[in-house]
Amino acid sequence: MPPKEPKAQITAEDILLQAYQPGKASNAQPTHTTSKLTPQDLEELHQVQRFTRQSYEDALRRNKSDLPQWIRYAEYELTQNETSRARSIFERAIEVNPHYVPLWIRYIDSELKLRNVNHARNLLIRATELLPRVDKLWFKYVQTEEYLQNFQQVRIIFERWTHWEPDSNVWNAYIDFEKRYEEYDNVRKVYGKYVSAKPELSTWLKWAKFETRYGDSDTVRKVYSLGIDHLYEQSDIVELIKGFVTYEAGLNEHERAKAILKFGGMKFPDSKEMKECAVQYQSRFGDVDGIEDSISQARITKYEENVQKDPANYDSWWALLSLTEYEPLAKHNERFLQSYSTPPKSNTKDAWRRFIYLPIRHAIYEELHQDSNPEQVRTIYDNILKLMKTHKVNFSKVWIAYAKFEIRQKNLDKARKILGRAIGTNPKMKLFTEYIQLEVKLKEFDRVRKVYEKALEFFPADVRLWSEFATLEEDLGDVDRSREIFALGLEFCDDNTTLFDSLIQFEFNQRQYAKAREAFETQLSKTNSADVQLWVKYANIELTIPTEEQLRQYELKLQEDEDAELEIQITEEAKSRAREIFERALKYYKSKSLSELRVAIYQSLQDFEQQYGNSMTQEKINKRMPSVVKKIEDDRETWSFVFPDDDKFKGFLKNAKKWAKKKENTES
Repeated sequence: MPPKEPKAQITAEDILLQAYQPGKASNAQPTHTTSKLTPQDLEELHQVQRFTRQSYEDALRRNKSDLPQWIRYAEYELTQNETSRARSIFERAIEVNPHYVPLWIRYIDSELKLRNVNHARNLLIRATELLPRVDKLWFKYVQTEEYLQNFQQVRIIFERWTHWEPDSNVWNAYIDFEKRYEEYDNVRKVYGKYVSAKPELSTWLKWAKFETRYGDSDTVRKVYSLGIDHLYEQSDIVELIKGFVTYEAGLNEHERAKAILKFGGMKFPDSKEMKECAVQYQSRFGDVDGIEDSISQARITKYEENVQKDPANYDSWWALLSLTEYEPLAKHNERFLQSYSTPPKSNTKDAWRRFIYLPIRHAIYEELHQDSNPEQVRTIYDNILKLMKTHKVNFSKVWIAYAKFEIRQKNLDKARKILGRAIGTNPKMKLFTEYIQLEVKLKEFDRVRKVYEKALEFFPADVRLWSEFATLEEDLGDVDRSREIFALGLEFCDDNTTLFDSLIQFEFNQRQYAKAREAFETQLSKTNSADVQLWVKYANIELTIPTEEQLRQYELKLQEDEDAELEIQITEEAKSRAREIFERALKYYKSKSLSELRVAIYQSLQDFEQQYGNSMTQEKINKRMPSVVKKIEDDRETWSFVFPDDDKFKGFLKNAKKWAKKKENTES
């Protein structure tokens, strides 16, 4: 059965907004009742209410711990405008299990809907005192008070909450709250408590980042200094030192930056991260006592020797280009050209895979450089394409990178031509996908259709392609075209289970339930009805098809609320349709003498009745369940299934029971 759409999350803001909008009382119609009676006058209304309440009470006597049932009971009373009864039921449920969080949430939401803010606040206090480790309740409390603009109360709540040593996300929420109202001094106070409660590197880095944006240089330095002092004995202090160095370098305070680097080098002489930080500083701002520069130069010399010995050592070329990326543009371009001047001797794709990234990197480097020349970038890409053509290799990533470059240059026609050439040269799914994404972003849907049609010429058995094409037409509102695409796809695709699922979901989206059934019937015929799971899915999906009345109610709700959801109640008619499908499956497997598959259908039907049936239907299916009997044929034991529904076995079962009873009497 296709997954149901998740219900939209209702926040405290939504509830409070609804409660405080003038002229909108909380008089929503009930979405679920256990009674099917429609009262015609006050007396009948009271009779229906008594019947419904008695049904709920009986159910709760049978299973007192069924808390969702308690919630439904309380919400039923709310739909009857019986607020006191609803509260009483909620309180009874809390006595049963005060630790069930959804119960508290629904109770609080109901009070907010009724504009009983003080009562909701009292419930939030009770809930957070009883369950102080449940963050959801605290977040509900904070969100409610903030929406009511009780900002001081929000701070009090956060202070109470943080005393319970919650996770970092609570502290972050506290800080975000203060930042929303630009209370930066309060943010600093919170961070002071935060780093005491969570003395971790990430906490100090967040504080330093905040001060970098909202504070001055003195406060930033104070935070970094305090962080280093508190984390002095920890190995991950390197990240804090690197951040401090970067900040001072950004202020052109190079003497301070050098002093911090020196301290880090002395504290962590073997730290790889510390050395990398020194290298980065040296490459951008100058010499750090000449040590890091000599290390970097030594690595460059080593890699240059490697590529001189073996010009096809692409890993060394890659590392060398990384070390020398800050050298002048002309010199670095020359080094790039040397890096891919020696292509692999073999024309296999594995041999070329590492090589091809070098010219792509060259093009990207040239494009991103401040002295970039677009024509030079085009020349690089054109040379790559010529190189691939000469050696009879092809990489989609090169064509895609070239097309994206032209898009960034706002040359859409040229980008299209590049992708068209790529498809003509080597039609790969990756190229079609990129082309489709480009045209979708440009909202050129006629072009999108043409690309899909071209792709299907090369990949007619690609289920995903057919499904995406049909989904596109559905999104564009062309339902008939979408349905035709599904039909064509089912003809071309051998493994079309996924496509059938998409078609069925499509028909459900269009509320064409008869066509969805036709799709199931077609799928059954194509699989020769041998798929047990398909029968079961077919039967279960009948339960999700709404009645005409439910659809009519949904249309009325849509007129009042565009975001209204279709509420489906399982009717006896739907259950009967599902049972008919199970019976069809049993009849089919019986005619084909497929005993094991027939047993599987019986078991599925039994599970169905356990969930949706009553005592009569459950007893009926239990009597029909097959038995396993042992036979001796030619001195060999064999096991087979005996089906009570089969006439030829009824006499056999009767004799077997007599024999068993006779044997029992003899032994006694």
